[in-house]
Amino acid sequence: MTLTAGVVAVQGDVSEHADAIRRAAAAHDEEVTVHEIRESGIVPGCDLLLLPGGESTTISRLLREEGIDDEIRQHVADGKPLLATCAGLIVSSRDAKDDRVDTLGVLDVSVDRNAFGRQKDSFEAPLSVDGLDEPFPAVFIRAPAIDEVGEDVTVLAEWDGRPVAVRDGPVVGTAFHPELTPDVRIHRLAFFAPEAEQLAR
Repeated sequence: MTLTAGVVAVQGDVSEHADAIRRAAAAHDEEVTVHEIRESGIVPGCDLLLLPGGESTTISRLLREEGIDDEIRQHVADGKPLLATCAGLIVSSRDAKDDRVDTLGVLDVSVDRNAFGRQKDSFEAPLSVDGLDEPFPAVFIRAPAIDEVGEDVTVLAEWDGRPVAVRDGPVVGTAFHPELTPDVRIHRLAFFAPEAEQLAR
């Protein structure tokens, strides 16, 4: 069976995420077809979905204008895996603490945008992540932090005492950019860990 993955392509590192999904699938002997999503009608056919970083106000506006927002909500409601990274995490949250961001509300967290500083404050850190044997080389760029999690949300990783990776049912959200490293373990954790594979099928 070939899985169908979609990378929301209105902003962000689309090709890097697509490549990471393919490599993560290959590591699990899975076949996957990856589509770049810029318009409505594609998400309903996807088994896996990824919402990259970028600028959260712009992403949320484009998702709404193209009618992709409700399709993402339905994707999650159907129990299918979603990986949301950096600004994707902000847009997926229930509260971005910014009225300009029309959040999807599929991840029961509130987010502090740019919590770790601006572009010049970007950094890489070895991050201990639940489910991974070795630290993950996390790249933080204008990164948000999670400052409140719902009772059903599992914190997968923290940095400086603040959650930076979480799982809420089929949704995994990270404050960092896993696509900017050759390490595809976050994509594997989101899409090809045993619990994620059950959701995708």
